[in-house]
Amino acid sequence: IGVRVNIQYCIFTLTPMLGNKRVPTNPNGVTMSDWQRKFVSTTSAASRRNGAGYMPCQGLYYSPSDRVAKTALIATHYNVDFSEHYLGEYMASRGYGFLGWNTRFRGNEAFFLLEHALVDIGAGVHWLKEQAGIEQVVILGNSGGGSLMGAYQSQALGVTMTATPGLDIPPTLHDLIPADLYVSLCAHSGRPEVLTAWLDPSVTDETDPTSIDPELNMYDPKNEPPYSEEFISRYRAAQEARNHRITAWCHSELERVRRLGMTDRAFNLYRTWADLRLMDGEIDPSQREVGRCYAGDPSVANFGPRGIGLTNTLRTWLSMWSLQDSHCRGAPHLNRISQPALVIQSNADTGVFPSDARAIFDALASEDKRLDMIDGDHYLETPEDARDNVADLIVAWLRERGAD
Repeated sequence: IGVRVNIQYCIFTLTPMLGNKRVPTNPNGVTMSDWQRKFVSTTSAASRRNGAGYMPCQGLYYSPSDRVAKTALIATHYNVDFSEHYLGEYMASRGYGFLGWNTRFRGNEAFFLLEHALVDIGAGVHWLKEQAGIEQVVILGNSGGGSLMGAYQSQALGVTMTATPGLDIPPTLHDLIPADLYVSLCAHSGRPEVLTAWLDPSVTDETDPTSIDPELNMYDPKNEPPYSEEFISRYRAAQEARNHRITAWCHSELERVRRLGMTDRAFNLYRTWADLRLMDGEIDPSQREVGRCYAGDPSVANFGPRGIGLTNTLRTWLSMWSLQDSHCRGAPHLNRISQPALVIQSNADTGVFPSDARAIFDALASEDKRLDMIDGDHYLETPEDARDNVADLIVAWLRERGAD
């Protein structure tokens, strides 16, 4: 059966805005004035243009202004807008294309479904090949998007995932184009893994963000760091148990609402800034600032309304966060990636740790793979030359593999 897919494209050229921003340079003296960017928006094979007019898939394509790039990177996140990804201009000024790409789930994490997100990423890869004339595509798995891009590459090599309960695998999932090279940058191992590592196991009532078991409260003075081995073991087991309890509830609740004629429902998840490594620098040691997380003071953030997975539907939990059911776990996909791979991790990251980078490196099936620890925080805002340095590192690695 032949299927004709009509994908609509919309492209606008944007002029780089320097403002007061430091101008990045490379060893050859190429500066930001040598790059350009275009707004790209498309439908995908599994999502049409919205009634209000916007396309489901949107992003910015960065490229050299004086030539057509032969190699381009693509980066996408589960929820965060990656269109203006900080590496875009740095890679374009060094002669590479860079597509900061968003699926229909940008800013809409509560309704995320992996099988549909992968089709949307595929629309971006198709655009690179068909419209931008790219010969070699490089996956960039950055931050939380690391496991998402790993899942894309894995399923582009052959679909192995099962559908979210109540849904079907989109036929076009079988049409994904695999990338040629894989780069992991300050990436979490997987969506269920990072959430579980951050879950507060002292929650006793999922409907009450103030409920607490003091025996499992990492912020209780009697459990102060450095945490004992006994407490660490008991704490981590309780974190996994909390994840499994929510999964079991999602399955039973999905059945209950179906009997009432509903297809899904939403719920809130509380207290997700409780990774022991945030307060104990002896666990997974690095050069990070202990007592800090991406939202500031962890003990304050943990009891606030801001956090990953705050709002979910039952299906979204099973698709993205569940240790038992989610196909957003890193290792099963990384185990299938045999393309050359580069894993980069910053040593002062307050949310991704050395063991995460080693886990990604070890899970990759690539024979040609490399792990580099670099100076910098999670977003490489410090030190001042961190972004230049990581761009140079990626470029040197690509050129060693003939990707100019």
